[in-house]
Amino acid sequence: MTPDRRTITNPATLHDPTPFGYSHACSAPGQPVFIAGQYASDATGAPVPGDFAAQVDLAFDRLGQALDGVGLGFEHVVRLGSYVVDHDAGKLEILGKALHARFGDRLPAQTLSGVARLALPGMLFEVDAIAVRPPHPAGA
Repeated sequence: MTPDRRTITNPATLHDPTPFGYSHACSAPGQPVFIAGQYASDATGAPVPGDFAAQVDLAFDRLGQALDGVGLGFEHVVRLGSYVVDHDAGKLEILGKALHARFGDRLPAQTLSGVARLALPGMLFEVDAIAVRPPHPAGA
């Protein structure tokens, strides 16, 4: 695993966002990499049926696979966009647990949007990301 070069900033003048699964600001030196929305999908791209918690876990698995495909990991993510169908407090708790399981207490910046529906029938959750590829050391 590569070192976590992200700088997490949660100003004392703002509330502590970590219980809610995000940080106010996250930055890192390097080249940005944009990861498209990932969801609970099968090998053909069809949504996998399941409850919200199962879809969140599979969507984050897919996000991890997309990051791995470009040689990065969750420790490179500086921003997430999360989209939740029929958002409520119970779903926020499930999402928070999934985020902490993957990011620990070094949470990226995040915007959560409650939506009426997503692109395909049966999708309950989608997540996109901005990661940062670390700069190459001088002389490498």
